[in-house]
Amino acid sequence: MTRHVWPGDPFPLGPVWDSEGTNFSLFSENATRVELCLFDEAGGEERIEVVNRTAFNWHVYLPGVGPGQRYGYRVHGPYEPAAGRRFNPAKLLIDPYAKAIEGAVDWDAANVLPYVPREGGADADLTIDETDSAPAIPKSIVIDPAFDWEGDEVIRPRTPWNETVIYEAHVKGFTKRRDGVREDLRGTYGGLASEDAIAYLQSLGTTAVELLPVHHIVDEGFLDDRGLTNYWGYSSIGYLAPHSLYSATGDQVREFKGMVKALHRAGIEVILDVVYNHTAEGNQLGPMLSFKGVDNESYYRLVPETPRFYMDYTGTGNTLNPVHPAVLRLIMDSLRYFVIDCHVDGFRFDLASALARELYDVDRLSAFFDIIHQDPILSQVKLIAEPWDVGPGGYQVGNFPILWSEWNGIYRDVMRDFWRGDVPVAEFASRFGGSADLYQRDGRRPFASINFITAHDGFTLRDLVSYNEKHNEANGENNRDGTDDNRSWNCGVEGPTDDPGINSLRGRQQRNFLTTLLLSQGVPMLLGGDEWGRTQHGNNNAWCQDNEISWFDWESCDEGLLAFTKQLIKLRADHPVFRRTTFFEGKGEQLPDVWWMRPDGRRMTRRDWENTEARAIGAFLNGDEHGAQTRHGDVERDDSFLLLFNAHFEETTFRLPARRFGTFWEVDLATGAWSGERLTPGADIVVESRSIVLLRRA
Repeated sequence: MTRHVWPGDPFPLGPVWDSEGTNFSLFSENATRVELCLFDEAGGEERIEVVNRTAFNWHVYLPGVGPGQRYGYRVHGPYEPAAGRRFNPAKLLIDPYAKAIEGAVDWDAANVLPYVPREGGADADLTIDETDSAPAIPKSIVIDPAFDWEGDEVIRPRTPWNETVIYEAHVKGFTKRRDGVREDLRGTYGGLASEDAIAYLQSLGTTAVELLPVHHIVDEGFLDDRGLTNYWGYSSIGYLAPHSLYSATGDQVREFKGMVKALHRAGIEVILDVVYNHTAEGNQLGPMLSFKGVDNESYYRLVPETPRFYMDYTGTGNTLNPVHPAVLRLIMDSLRYFVIDCHVDGFRFDLASALARELYDVDRLSAFFDIIHQDPILSQVKLIAEPWDVGPGGYQVGNFPILWSEWNGIYRDVMRDFWRGDVPVAEFASRFGGSADLYQRDGRRPFASINFITAHDGFTLRDLVSYNEKHNEANGENNRDGTDDNRSWNCGVEGPTDDPGINSLRGRQQRNFLTTLLLSQGVPMLLGGDEWGRTQHGNNNAWCQDNEISWFDWESCDEGLLAFTKQLIKLRADHPVFRRTTFFEGKGEQLPDVWWMRPDGRRMTRRDWENTEARAIGAFLNGDEHGAQTRHGDVERDDSFLLLFNAHFEETTFRLPARRFGTFWEVDLATGAWSGERLTPGADIVVESRSIVLLRRA
């Protein structure tokens, strides 16, 4: 059969099916020749010369080629690693704009390195390998983009930032061991969209799920040698393709969209953790899967004096080069695709400081941020930065632009230290109040702070109160991996114990952390499973553990802790005083919006704030001065609360403030033991060691 080949169009990039055929377009500025390779079901390959190039986009249109067609590219040019050029047409390449990729790399099927492995040591990459890698490389797939959203544009939640409660979860780990999810759906997009999974999220009260990376993932070869996988997924290779191994049906695009639609119908937003700072191709000795072979010197940041090597701001061997217009376009096209075509509600940018680097220093006004701000679509979704990378000057908490919220690593560290008894009350109060010192000066609001105690990277909440040291032996690196700066406290015994006193204290500490997190100003992010005491048995770096260490063990659920967490989330949802849209000012018409007090019931003085030994403090939150208005401009009123925090190792007696703050007080919630009746001004209340009492003005 003679194949009809038309010139096609340079834009849009990637494969576009129009019901009669498919247009293919691939960017490569430095290639000398490009071949489009079509594969049949038996693995047979047909190579088509792509002769048309416009604006460095190589393009061709193939009539009769449609959804389901498997393909890849072979890109020709000089193999000159010392000059930063690594073209090798023996290596089949994944399309950077593929919207579906069929599966995993088969490391045993063929050599995917551009050089002969194990020959030449550190200089092995200087000699080209001409072994065909096609048997090992997952093929890109042409898709049919049609999907019935059934009015999702109308019913999308669009939850305001100050009402948002984020639940960080892994697509697979969340449902892999959940009995209420049909067995064939467990660990998949379909499992997360199941009635049981959604009912759980609704009952918990969270408003958004933040999913660990779902862009198509490729495991590192050394993990394959150990029998492990990159479970977290921070090894992207396809920025427009949902990861295929999270699909129960084999149609990952349709299944992913179905998951988003189902979550939206339940009032739950979808935020994606995205990794635009590096790829799965590693350093100069890493595999050739896509970008490295398509146009290495355009896609990656190379060391200027020695472009054989990669700038590594990420700790993974390479860093993408968003300074290049084509790379910046890829990132923006990926973001727009997932918002416009897949209806996601926002993004959390992994190592976002790496994206901000124009040349060397982090530049908060880089082209990446400029174009986000100017984009009518992306400027309206939730944007969250992980505001650090591993390069010099990469810790940028508080320095991102106005539209951005940030993972507040300072909040995490302070709250961990406070409940260990290592931080004075002044620093605690600043973080509890929304970190105005970090975000107020440039016009941002409290919801610029994404507050968290734990996240996927590090101890779970239960492990935070159960281990002083990491226990990562299962990772195969002799426990050298993972941070040693955990700021954890095992309460007296390392790991599980039968000691009732220690277990009681651990339970109280978990409730302290949850109460602090969910009642702080800012946006709370809850690590999935912390609400019921999930453990990873002391592993604080479970990135490669796609097994029972990481999967949620629902049978071990602490129902009491779960009920307590639900109570907290509902309390936050019901009372805008805990989710202000403006920072505290310490003033008001009759009473201040916030009033910090000493245990003796008197207002904190400058000397009190400077007392580095103080570990107990009270906070009056004024429901008449929380700053919120209705849509029609009316002042919104709320109850007033008094929070009593005691991080001391001994109980502390608080005296309730004067009558002008309230005639009667009732205990709404306590993280420790409590029994009592309605309290009056000037009454004494004993707050157990390391605990919180929340009182509501009656």
